[in-house]
Amino acid sequence: MKRPSTLLRDDTTLRVSDAGDGLAVVFQHGLGGGEAQVAQSFPASTGLRRITLECRGHGGSALGRSRPFSFQMFADDVLAAADQAGLERFVAGGVSMGAGIALRLACRHPDRVAGLVLVRPAWTFGKAPANMRPIVEVAGLILDHGPDKARAIFAQSETAVQLYREAPDNLASLLGYFDRPDAMAFAQVLADIAADGPEVSAKDAEALDIPALVIGNAMDAVHPLSAAYTLAAAIPNAIFADIAPKALDSAGHFAELHAEITAFLHAHANFRSLIPS
Repeated sequence: MKRPSTLLRDDTTLRVSDAGDGLAVVFQHGLGGGEAQVAQSFPASTGLRRITLECRGHGGSALGRSRPFSFQMFADDVLAAADQAGLERFVAGGVSMGAGIALRLACRHPDRVAGLVLVRPAWTFGKAPANMRPIVEVAGLILDHGPDKARAIFAQSETAVQLYREAPDNLASLLGYFDRPDAMAFAQVLADIAADGPEVSAKDAEALDIPALVIGNAMDAVHPLSAAYTLAAAIPNAIFADIAPKALDSAGHFAELHAEITAFLHAHANFRSLIPS
């Protein structure tokens, strides 16, 4: 069966990946990521159907004309992709921004989301968290100076020096924003999303009555372990996993990540009703 590879929203063509068969998991990338990031993060396990929408300005998806960029916009696009895929109920998950999108979908559309997988969340219950400040700084420099000059300024900044010492993986990701061919246009996405949030309260999270897995790791200034702890504590009966830091052991990090997600998705009996017979 050939599945649609694009989704038209407003004036914007968005790219969709839909592969595998079995339990449907809508799994989203982080800010600046795309299908490649999700393919690295999500386990290649049998019995799973993984749907990923590349958000506006990410991967093969166009920016479109609608502004500002927001969690509401991205979450609405993702839900439209689930509709196009014919999913009445699904497990929602994602990395960083993708985790925030998944949490918003679960709280706003509890009839659609049967479970949650939140990997390295960067947002909890407010907008513009302090851990987003490095991204705000990068976006502002690019918008003010252009990517080449901005990169040189940022490389000498106190933020870059601190991240080099404490969270080198974050620094590598931030430097990648300057090197994008669409760096000027994408800087507005960075600025808008870093200033936004999923608009989910602690009370919303406490009302969730679905299985949830929350995964965090140390040595990550943009995705602090405290954010994962906070969400896991708020969501009733959530499972929390603290895995190897990507900055120290990339192979170990992804091996542990895949194992945690696979075990969670295959352990819950109530997910079996979502698998087509």
